[in-house]
Amino acid sequence: MANDPRDLDGSRLQQALLKLGRDATLRAELMAWLQRAERRLAYGASVRDDITGPIIDALHSEQDLYEKQLADGTRFRFLYRTKIARDFLLAEQERPSHVWEPQTTRLLQHLTAGTSGDVLIGGAYFGDHAVVLGVQLRGSGREVHCFEPNTDQAGMLAANAELNDLQNLRINRLGLWHESSQRLRLDGFDSFANAVPAKGDEGFETITIDDYCQAQCRAIGVLMLDIEGAELRALQGAARVLKQDRPAVVFEVHRDYVDWSAGLLQTPICALLAAAGYQLYAVRDFNTHQEMGERCIELIPADSVYLEGPPHGFNMLAVADPALIAGPLFRQVRNVSPKLLRHKDPALHHPLDGLPG
Repeated sequence: MANDPRDLDGSRLQQALLKLGRDATLRAELMAWLQRAERRLAYGASVRDDITGPIIDALHSEQDLYEKQLADGTRFRFLYRTKIARDFLLAEQERPSHVWEPQTTRLLQHLTAGTSGDVLIGGAYFGDHAVVLGVQLRGSGREVHCFEPNTDQAGMLAANAELNDLQNLRINRLGLWHESSQRLRLDGFDSFANAVPAKGDEGFETITIDDYCQAQCRAIGVLMLDIEGAELRALQGAARVLKQDRPAVVFEVHRDYVDWSAGLLQTPICALLAAAGYQLYAVRDFNTHQEMGERCIELIPADSVYLEGPPHGFNMLAVADPALIAGPLFRQVRNVSPKLLRHKDPALHHPLDGLPG
């Protein structure tokens, strides 16, 4: 009936929350209340993912724009899209140490400091890692080459480079692939979109890492790939760079794109890197914003990673020079999950020295 008070599909509630969220002050107050609720609720799974997060998401539109500053003064503007923006926005500290994936951020900073050559990032998004590394390399003569075919996020990346007066970010709206001059388009929403073949002039053009670096006459010291299943094809287009420059490689693997049922070392992407003389590790990290302080970065040798559970993804590290990870910043561990999760079995999903406070 027309005046039925029930909201069977939740659409009226979604619309009501979005209208409520158009008042920025009320939205902030409700978000602060929900953060307090997270600390109060006794819940066996992820309170953020299952309860508070969906409410906070409903308060926002895709065009809502925020600005936030890190502890070192680095500034970010970002659109409220996906968990990356939400969890950065909800950081416990007003000026946190990082944007996303704390241990991966620290790893990239360490690798950048310990290598020469430029940094190349496929899937640079709004600059959660690229801007941090650009600030680190300011004045060094080294550059961060960013590839982001998403028009909106490439625009935010350019805005963040300007906001931080970074002259060493090179922003490319190209897709990294195993062949140059192909046409691809993004299929899916924002950071979850993956590259698929395009028709005609739609989408964006591809380039191989080898072709790009040769044209730019640049050597690469650190290579990071987070491109939703295109990581293998990008590395297939980087044979010369892998052989000559020997960069440290940080890359994502996800069960939706990588069949690891026979073990990580049997996957095509890990086999490619192993054949090129690299040692491979899974990086233990929170897939969110989480302060880790001075805790060790835990690395799992690729032959002893716990992989059970629902489809999931995590970052891996490939190094040609083991000396890069020989210092006290790192701890090698075995037979645990790379997914750090507060609500899961501590023996498998917590840092070995316990959860952060």
